[in-house]
Amino acid sequence: MNKNNQQTKSYRKIKNIILLVVIMLCIIFAIFNNSANNETYNNATNIYNTTNTTINSITDNTTNITDDNVITNNDKGIINLNNIPPYNGNAYIELNNNMPEFEEKDFTIMPFENYSELDKYKRCGVAFANVCKEIMPKEDEKRGKISYKPTGWVQKEYPYIINTRQLYNRCHLIAWQLSAENNRKENLMTGTAYLNQAMIKWENDIAEYIKDNENNNYHVLYRVTPIFEGENKLANGVHMEAMSVEEREKGIYFNLYIYNVQPNIEIDYSTGESYEKLLLNE
Repeated sequence: MNKNNQQTKSYRKIKNIILLVVIMLCIIFAIFNNSANNETYNNATNIYNTTNTTINSITDNTTNITDDNVITNNDKGIINLNNIPPYNGNAYIELNNNMPEFEEKDFTIMPFENYSELDKYKRCGVAFANVCKEIMPKEDEKRGKISYKPTGWVQKEYPYIINTRQLYNRCHLIAWQLSAENNRKENLMTGTAYLNQAMIKWENDIAEYIKDNENNNYHVLYRVTPIFEGENKLANGVHMEAMSVEEREKGIYFNLYIYNVQPNIEIDYSTGESYEKLLLNE
């Protein structure tokens, strides 16, 4: 009996040791597994945070770029009003020795028209087209009415000062005769009768150049940028650039700033309100 009891105790002891070893192995495995999981979790968290930061950075930058391109006047390709001399009686001034600032990649024989979306103040932005007979109105195409009123549209008549009586026109950035776009809000700005007449001269030059070279199917890069100051509803002027794709400087080209003014009329560019200068001086 004693011998059997000793064998039983010895067996139980071995069993307990084995059980203890198994328990220890389980604990070690659990600790190791938990550590690995924590490391995996931390790595995943770090990756998420890094990715999220990158996405937020990209989103923030994109938002800023979009706002700046539409609203401010200090970006590349958009002239700074501080560099424009005050109006002195001439409707326009030449910029960069009258040479436009297109990039080489812009020159193509593919027709295109690009219009900026209205900014948060509902103002139009840059309009850029490769003018050619493909985008110009057809011979039998009739021009419709314009119903859209762009920002700064506070119409007023000055019959003793302006031949056309009314101060403002709904000016096309890319003229209808060049694009067949008439009532497109992204292509319309409030411009004085004086500005409109100045723009028409250069628009006619482009149209005549295309028509005179119709057999050659010439193209003219044409970009018009309205220049707004701050949050003003009325543009101070427009920046107009053009150059023949096929002939470059041997063909038509210009780089101009045209003032959105009206002689003898005082204009509030923040609202579009206007007054006769003579009345102000009394």
